[in-house]
Amino acid sequence: MRARVVPALILALLALLVTAPEARAQVVGGFDFSRAQVSVTGLQVPWGLAFLPDGSALVSERNTGRILRVRPGQTPTAVATVSGVSASGESGLLGIAVSPAYAQDGWVYAYFTSTAGDNRLVRLQLAAPQTQTVIFSGVPGNTFHDGGRIAFGPDGMLYVATGDAGNTANAQNLNSLAGKILRMTPTGGVPADNPIAGSRVWTYGHRNVQGLTWDSQGRMYAAELGQNTRDEINQIVAGANYGWPTCEGTCTNPSFRNPIVTWTTAEASPSGLAWANNTLFVAALRGQRLWTVPLTGAGTPGTPLAEFQSAYGRLRTVAVGPDGWLWVATSNRDGRGTPVAQDDRIVRVPPATPGDDTSPPTAPAGLAASGTTSTGTTLAWTASTDDVGVSGYDVLRAPGASGGAFTQVGTSATTSFAETGLTANTTYRYQVRARDAAGNLSPVSNTVTVTTPGGGGPGGCSVTATVQTQWGNGYVVQPVTVTNTGTSAVNGWTVTFTLPAGHAVTGSWNVALSVIGQTVTARSSGHNGALGPGQSTTFGFQASRPNGDAQAPSGYRCTSS
Repeated sequence: MRARVVPALILALLALLVTAPEARAQVVGGFDFSRAQVSVTGLQVPWGLAFLPDGSALVSERNTGRILRVRPGQTPTAVATVSGVSASGESGLLGIAVSPAYAQDGWVYAYFTSTAGDNRLVRLQLAAPQTQTVIFSGVPGNTFHDGGRIAFGPDGMLYVATGDAGNTANAQNLNSLAGKILRMTPTGGVPADNPIAGSRVWTYGHRNVQGLTWDSQGRMYAAELGQNTRDEINQIVAGANYGWPTCEGTCTNPSFRNPIVTWTTAEASPSGLAWANNTLFVAALRGQRLWTVPLTGAGTPGTPLAEFQSAYGRLRTVAVGPDGWLWVATSNRDGRGTPVAQDDRIVRVPPATPGDDTSPPTAPAGLAASGTTSTGTTLAWTASTDDVGVSGYDVLRAPGASGGAFTQVGTSATTSFAETGLTANTTYRYQVRARDAAGNLSPVSNTVTVTTPGGGGPGGCSVTATVQTQWGNGYVVQPVTVTNTGTSAVNGWTVTFTLPAGHAVTGSWNVALSVIGQTVTARSSGHNGALGPGQSTTFGFQASRPNGDAQAPSGYRCTSS
């Protein structure tokens, strides 16, 4: 019997080895997400995460008030319990930070909601954890919108993110500590170079900031939870007003500073924030994913991409450890998640190894749309290049002329893609990215905007527009393609679109343009107005914009006559 079973087992194993798919790296932002591993389990609502010089991490538990010392693969050990913590809803023991001079002073800082009802900052030493000194207090606390992230900046100052505590007026009130990012000395004092003399307020107009980080050039970023529509990543500038409650997401009020990235609240609800390898990493609670946002050297964001979608549930905190790995903490036992037996967990993502292919393909270029009907469009682009070859392309789509996140809607092995199942009289935006055999993703292509016409009656037209060239204070949109989508000839057409605030048309060709406010009307000329069914024509225009503004015209619509 055994003589028959063993060969059978060997054959089965050989078959698995032959048929199993080859493992591929998924390298994004310098980390290999295909080799992520659960390193710590059994935590109770971890919130803050900070590292000690020996490479171990300190984790604050929101509901228990405990500070735990954790090491990958080992059972967490409680090293302190913060006194006077009131944990209810979103309040409790929140952020934690380690002194930049820990080797000399041994200070650990913790931010918590107290039984007195305010939020406080305490510091202690692990050698005598029962001795805890409150160095700052009086921040309005609440069971929601309680903020809580703390971090030392590259300037050695301590930054504290506070929520509006459920009172939206707090955010704009410079006499309130709520709805702010605060900056203070390591002893809780007011730095002399703060933007408001005698005040710890660094920025204001915030709803609920829960993520803070800095890039290699010292630029500061914050993750902020919105209310019903838009979550935000903001680049933080001293003294700036970020608009809440007047603005949620991007708005046109020049008094407020706009976010650099937004998502719907279902896609994100961002909490922790980290930076590495010219990439922001954003831990999403409701979105149950880790967003990765590439940044240029100037701090301009590229297209966000999601990792870990629903793989580990709600994600609270992300940090780059001294081991070079990306550490991500879950928040599934916070009353809003669906915990598994191991929760809450810390998942670690290793850096790409030297043997991995970490060179992404070049970005696809010249993305354009043609043949748009009420239910579909055809996309085409110029091929990317890669050192080991491009394995395919991902097609990304976002709803509307602006806002909304790009999500993948298809793949292609060639440089074209036919999109179907669209809705009539609806605007979409498309981008394309390339992928190589190691899973490296290229930067995205240019964005093309497509508006589907109404149903296929005897008349009708569609319009697609491509931003061809851009520079600091201007751009060229060309071609703007008008297509007769009806079943009979048209004698003329009119395209309307909207310029962002501060933009102005400086020239056009193949069309007659008129501008009222920010609304542009483009009418066919005598030589290109008549179009048979399926025929197309093009025009173009040039516009100026404020230096550094990356917005583009939107809301393209076509009508025929």
